[in-house]
Amino acid sequence: MAEIRRDFRVDVLRGLSILSVLVLHFNLAYRLLKGPLGPWLPGPYLSNLVWNGNYGVTVFFVISGYLITSTSLRRFGSVRQVTPRVFYAFRFARIMPCLMLVLAVITGLGQAGMHVFQSDPPTTIWMADLSILTFWHNVMMAWYGYFNYSLNIFWSLSVEEVFYLAFPLLCLVLRRVRWMMVVWGLAIVAGPIYRSLHSHNEIEFLYGYLACFDAIAMGCMAAVLVWSGRVPLVSARMRNLVQGLALVFMGWIFMRAGIDAVPVWGMTFMALGAAVFVSVEGAEREVAQGRAFADRLAAPVAWLGRHSYELYLFHIVLLSLMRTALLPETMAPGAKLPWLVVFLAASAAVAWGIARMYSEPMNRWLRERLAGRVAEGKLVASPR
Repeated sequence: MAEIRRDFRVDVLRGLSILSVLVLHFNLAYRLLKGPLGPWLPGPYLSNLVWNGNYGVTVFFVISGYLITSTSLRRFGSVRQVTPRVFYAFRFARIMPCLMLVLAVITGLGQAGMHVFQSDPPTTIWMADLSILTFWHNVMMAWYGYFNYSLNIFWSLSVEEVFYLAFPLLCLVLRRVRWMMVVWGLAIVAGPIYRSLHSHNEIEFLYGYLACFDAIAMGCMAAVLVWSGRVPLVSARMRNLVQGLALVFMGWIFMRAGIDAVPVWGMTFMALGAAVFVSVEGAEREVAQGRAFADRLAAPVAWLGRHSYELYLFHIVLLSLMRTALLPETMAPGAKLPWLVVFLAASAAVAWGIARMYSEPMNRWLRERLAGRVAEGKLVASPR
């Protein structure tokens, strides 16, 4: 089985994204602004820093579209040769072991009587589990609102799973990259329109399928443009410049306003910045000899990116247990920042342990048994 190296800078971008999500969820539980962070930044900037974590999910969608498309093109050679059986097997092997484990943990704790893991009426935890496993948890949230503290974060997995389900089917039906580009272009147009029609409803403009597919489509288009040679090859210096500007642009979007204040175009521009970043990464013409100093400094963030899936699934279990043992109203303002550090460190440790001892071995084992063998040199590592 041929393997493909992980891209360090894409992992850095993914690490920044998962970090923003973890900070958001800790802030939702413990309100960081009511602590020592308050005086750090003027005006709304600190508020946006701790509340805009959903932009991190937007970046995740771009990365998923880019990596799924680029890896599929390398693995199969063209869109018309994409094999759904192999594609679904690779996705199942990566996603389901960890997902089934975390659902078992949350459901078990909920059934044991821990309220933070239970669903509010009229829903049940069993229906919530079913909605996650059948890719419509975000739709269920649109019906019932925020009904389960520990499970509601899995709305984004439902969006990605529908993309994973549709991608090889589109390849089979359309068979040409140019027609897939048309579909992705329509998704990019539909995203802001959908969000403008649902801007009054936070769940719908943030979590709806059409609210998110434009970011995934930008990643898909970026992968095709790089693969087809339409993105010019760049030197390492030019890559650094363009990616630096893309990060500054994304940081400006992140900090300038709350995500609910710009429901139509905020996610579009954030996705555009991420698409530029990954496009330039794919179009670098030079093989780097060692890492730049900035890359070495970013190594811990890249580590978070490499373990982002495990962090995404299991941090909420730790945070739920933490909220039960350490009530938000009893936490002293000066203790919030140290507890944030403890939460991040504990989440990283759990993610590492699960990846090392469970998800990575299960991923390899399931691939070998479900995907079978593909022509030598075309079967590569899962991009997520």
